[in-house]
Amino acid sequence: MDYAPNTDQQLEEMLRTIGVSSFEDLLASVPEHLRTRRLSVPQGLSEPEVLRLAGGLAGQNRSLEDAPAFLGAGCYAHTIPTVVDALAARGEWLTPYTPYQAEASQGILQAIYEFQSMVCALFEMEVANASLYDGASSLAEAAILALRASGRPRVLVSEGVHPHARQVLGTYVRGSDAAIQELPTVNGVTDLEALSKAAGDDLACVVLQQPNVFGCLEPMAQAAAMTHRVGGLFVASAYPVSLGLLQPPGAYGADIAVGEGRCLGSPPAYGGPGLGLFTTTAALLRRIPGRLAGCTVDAARARSFTLTLQTREQHIRRERATSNICTNEGWLALRATIFMSLLGPEGFRDLARSNCDRAHYARERLLELPWLRPAFGQPFFNEFTLVSDERVAPQAVLRVLAKQGIVGPWPLASWYPALPHGLLWCVTERLSREAIDRAVEALRGAC
Repeated sequence: MDYAPNTDQQLEEMLRTIGVSSFEDLLASVPEHLRTRRLSVPQGLSEPEVLRLAGGLAGQNRSLEDAPAFLGAGCYAHTIPTVVDALAARGEWLTPYTPYQAEASQGILQAIYEFQSMVCALFEMEVANASLYDGASSLAEAAILALRASGRPRVLVSEGVHPHARQVLGTYVRGSDAAIQELPTVNGVTDLEALSKAAGDDLACVVLQQPNVFGCLEPMAQAAAMTHRVGGLFVASAYPVSLGLLQPPGAYGADIAVGEGRCLGSPPAYGGPGLGLFTTTAALLRRIPGRLAGCTVDAARARSFTLTLQTREQHIRRERATSNICTNEGWLALRATIFMSLLGPEGFRDLARSNCDRAHYARERLLELPWLRPAFGQPFFNEFTLVSDERVAPQAVLRVLAKQGIVGPWPLASWYPALPHGLLWCVTERLSREAIDRAVEALRGAC
């Protein structure tokens, strides 16, 4: 008897379940002129000929290798040393994706252990887990940890935290008794007066981002001190590359520090996958989500590695589980480990300094244009917000740059309606001074 599933019937049932009549209905939001019904592949081509055809089609796409880009807004392109790809592509890393038979996977356990150690050193925190899905889920898990550890119901999160991360946080706590309150920003940074007024004995944690979504540097130490005065936990979301120059979370008293680690040796890749960095103080060790790899000795007193702590419901009694995170981003964590080991402390400082210097150069050049002005009077790292004149629409700026083969900045209006002409410019070490000068001259001539 044939038990093969009827795929057409299954598809029809799935479509009915989600309330559409056909697969084409799912594509309704995609403009008709952008759709391709099928690839035009002549009959009878050999494999090399098909590969050449596909390569030609792929070559019509533009990548960050082809176009200078001022686009950041939470997803950053940095130079990836060739050795990262070479080592991460070795076959040894293909099968031990996640160490279910932990002690038989000494190689991946050592890689995780080294990753945790390097992240702790970078953030100056006491404990790091084996990574989470991405920076946004790390931030949400941090708030969940704070709610459970404190037994308090309220979370204060700055509107200077990336909107996508705040959306994920809202999704995580939906259906619970937790209350999320947003703190306003003043002149591009979190309003400490508003924080002081909002902080009370029901406060579980305060969440700030450094640098924040506008590129401005937040008063993290003051915010942490104000949080601790009322017994709350302070959560810092930090951009890892900036820690080559900026004060690390552990130095200003963060209880939990998280971040998006994709910038450590992995490309933007259309925005994913991400690498969630998660660190805490030792006091919160047993509440940390995910898993920890530890270093020990075996029966022969030889150095060995083991999964020390696993907090999901599949490993411990469900009522004691602190998270439903099912795995770590093992391969991206491996790439980050190779990347961090190659750079070392001096390399991190050089990388951060290059980002900072080029961003400040770009800002100075752009402000030569009379129709651009600073949105805020704050120090910044490698992103900054400028506001265009009422006569120059942000989309016009993007079109001018696109004609020159340059990817422009991020228009902030969709996230922050109070900044209808706000443009968020990002400059990393990949953007040369020549490319910056070319962008400025293009805007000077066209706008």
